[in-house]
Amino acid sequence: MTFTHGYAANGDLRMYFEVHGHPRAGEPPLLLIPGGGSSIETNFAGLIPALLAESLQVIAVDEEGHGRTAATDRPLTAENSADDVKAVMEELNVDTVDVLGFSAGGHTALALAMRYPASVRCLIAASTFVSRDAVGDEFWDGMATATLSEMPEAYKDADRRLHPEPGHLERMFELDRQRMLTFPGWPDDDLRRITARTLVLSADRDVMGPEHAVRMSHVIPGARLMIVPGNHGDYLGELAASGGDLRAMRTTIPYLLRFLEE
Repeated sequence: MTFTHGYAANGDLRMYFEVHGHPRAGEPPLLLIPGGGSSIETNFAGLIPALLAESLQVIAVDEEGHGRTAATDRPLTAENSADDVKAVMEELNVDTVDVLGFSAGGHTALALAMRYPASVRCLIAASTFVSRDAVGDEFWDGMATATLSEMPEAYKDADRRLHPEPGHLERMFELDRQRMLTFPGWPDDDLRRITARTLVLSADRDVMGPEHAVRMSHVIPGARLMIVPGNHGDYLGELAASGGDLRAMRTTIPYLLRFLEE
């Protein structure tokens, strides 16, 4: 199976990307954006082979400070990261993508769809939220006082394998923490401008309640809604959530494919 990788520059940021599989005539590739603390490896190592088995072409990226993308001096935000993803598309001469963003990566996917509407055909916003009231005060209080010791071991191990040098893991953790603490949310009027065909995807035991996913699906024009039994990411094979058990992911994939093919 065809595999290439490289970096795309956006100012001082060089975003790492991977391309798996062959282009399909008349069909855009599926772009995958991992969640906070995660990387292509920890978020999508199980999902990518399953998508390739369905003959999809997949592009996957590591956001700033994660995986093989080095941190810069700027803040990590959904908008900055969306611009990085756009740079990847330009590097690959890809005009349009379908995009799946998980958790904090879902913020990037939403920002991409709002900033570059002509570049996104389908949007899958997975286990993400669009307003601060989607989660309770305990979430924000916990984020304000969070320490590296609370990060899942799967994320720590993966980052240390790539970057054993002192300080890298701590920098990634702080980028993610500040990203969430400074997340302002989006007004409904901004979300109503999304033109991509959208699937709001969540689990019934997710970080945010199902009622927020329902609300998102009502605000984004024409959005579809899927709530699966599970937790924050096991249905995508995300390592920290699934522990390597891919049964929930295999159950979810046919529904994702049907949405993309509609």
